[in-house]
Amino acid sequence: MARVELTSGDQPCELKTGSRTDEAAPHVVEFKQVSKTYDPGTSKAFTAIKDVTFAVEDKPKIGEFIGILGPSGCGKSTVLRLIAGLGPQHPATTGEVLVNGAPVVAPGPDRGFVFQDYTNFPHRTVLENVAFGLECAHVPEKERLERAAEWVLKVGLDPKKDGHKFPHQLSGGMNQRVAIARSLIMHPKIILMDEPFGALDPGTRQRMQDLLVSLWRELEATVFFITHDIPEAVYLGDRVFVFSQSPGTIVHQLQVMPPDRPAREMQMEPTFLESVRHVRYLLEELERKD
Repeated sequence: MARVELTSGDQPCELKTGSRTDEAAPHVVEFKQVSKTYDPGTSKAFTAIKDVTFAVEDKPKIGEFIGILGPSGCGKSTVLRLIAGLGPQHPATTGEVLVNGAPVVAPGPDRGFVFQDYTNFPHRTVLENVAFGLECAHVPEKERLERAAEWVLKVGLDPKKDGHKFPHQLSGGMNQRVAIARSLIMHPKIILMDEPFGALDPGTRQRMQDLLVSLWRELEATVFFITHDIPEAVYLGDRVFVFSQSPGTIVHQLQVMPPDRPAREMQMEPTFLESVRHVRYLLEELERKD
């Protein structure tokens, strides 16, 4: 295993590392000393994140996968919503949030968001849900339904069997597949995922991890993925950001080996388990310092 330096000043530690050596490209996302305080100047003032700084390069034909870990309430979701341009988190109180070098001013189709609670429209069929973004973009009905059927198939569902079902007729895993297809059909350059697999059973979760890896590689996008599951973050990520207690800031950035085998196989290997133990130790240290 290669040796990796932690950005927080910790002693070097043994972790798996990838071999991505592409030349520097323009930053697809950059935070410059970003803080977010709700109800500033009042007795209810609460600072969710403070002085968050990082940069993610735009790596053509690769994309980077960022896993985000940290205690509940440390501002992880605030970071994603600032990238997305979604209120009330957007805009930042101080600092700069840049996407492709420009300040974020509003949501856009270049950024897709997948939530934990699926957020599928209950009155729309699977195909209609997946095609929603194309409908908003005024794509003709025949074309958008054809493209929706392609994406339903990509996420492992049957367009003929499942396409005309409604969300209440689907399992949790199937609903999340629909939500992922609805987001990715727009081919976003940035994919934002807020604990999308948190409600799934372990077996379904691993299958969804494998599915996500294959779709990410196809789209060559940048992914930000929030999770409370350490093995999930270590398996999916190229890098893992570890956030402190509130107000959240990045206290560790770890380079880890990208997934090159199915989750069920890779997550049983000794080197993988060693990496998980190390990240768990870092999180436990944060809790002890609180």
